[in-house]
Amino acid sequence: MTQFRIAPPDMPLIRASEITPKEVFLNRRQWLAGAGALTSAAGLLAPSAQAAQVIEPLAAKPNKAFAPSDAPTDKKLATTYNNYYEFGTSKSAPANEAATLTVRPWSVEVTGEVAKPRRIDLEELMRLPLEERIYRFRCVEAWSMVVPWIGFEFRHLAALVEPTSKARFVRFTSVARKEEMTGLRTAVPVLDWPYTEGLRLDEAMNPLTLMSVGMYGETLPNQNGAPIRLVVPWKYGFKSAKSIVKIEFLEQQPTSSWTKSAMHEYGFYSNVNPNVDHPRWSQKRERLLPSLFASRETELFNGYTAQVASLYSGMDLKANF
Repeated sequence: MTQFRIAPPDMPLIRASEITPKEVFLNRRQWLAGAGALTSAAGLLAPSAQAAQVIEPLAAKPNKAFAPSDAPTDKKLATTYNNYYEFGTSKSAPANEAATLTVRPWSVEVTGEVAKPRRIDLEELMRLPLEERIYRFRCVEAWSMVVPWIGFEFRHLAALVEPTSKARFVRFTSVARKEEMTGLRTAVPVLDWPYTEGLRLDEAMNPLTLMSVGMYGETLPNQNGAPIRLVVPWKYGFKSAKSIVKIEFLEQQPTSSWTKSAMHEYGFYSNVNPNVDHPRWSQKRERLLPSLFASRETELFNGYTAQVASLYSGMDLKANF
């Protein structure tokens, strides 16, 4: 099909990564039309999803130490515009499909270089010191949100199993249930499931690294990684593994799922960095949703330089992307 370009000849073509996704455009149209408050998140879910999900209030101590100046993203948008490829590759698929995931009962197996390997029930993890922290969340696709997460610092979980002196890395494994996750039943798999991610141990033990069990004052919706997920706010969003069932303390650096799939595009560190572009789009600017435009300058480490820059002292951040 012939493509027509209605623009001055000196105007550059729009990059594919800068095209506003349909879901965001439609949301924005509703607001501009004077719809006011958005309809509830449940209103956009399929009937089966509405019936299956149970979201409960979750109290936590507010911690404003790391809060950005931006207001939190509208809850409706944060819970219906998601990447969770186990339920489909479109941004709306997780909210429509993820209610099929059974999240109770749940436990996390913790193994590897630890003195006390064990399986920890979710109920025990929920008794660790919970805080509400408002973090910026930046996706490698150059869009971002501001989310009030509820969770506990990863180091509190580590204390339960006592990592040994050999532990230098941590690998996180997400749940993979073909019978409950529509994205795992595609003819051509997006990734080699189950999804795995990794951090250096000192990154995992940084006070910013959160194991989240809730958001917006409630337990996590399935599409956002229920019942427990990782949140590493200075890295691109795919590093924050969802629906975690296994954590391993390792001596050797693990290979993450996206790194295994496309090593030249997704490095092990994947720190937010305006000076290191993705091969298919620039990282110099971002869209803070619901904005339609990449009008914000991307900040190194997503704005958390004061908290994490020392982790990478002397490292070449372009070589170690």
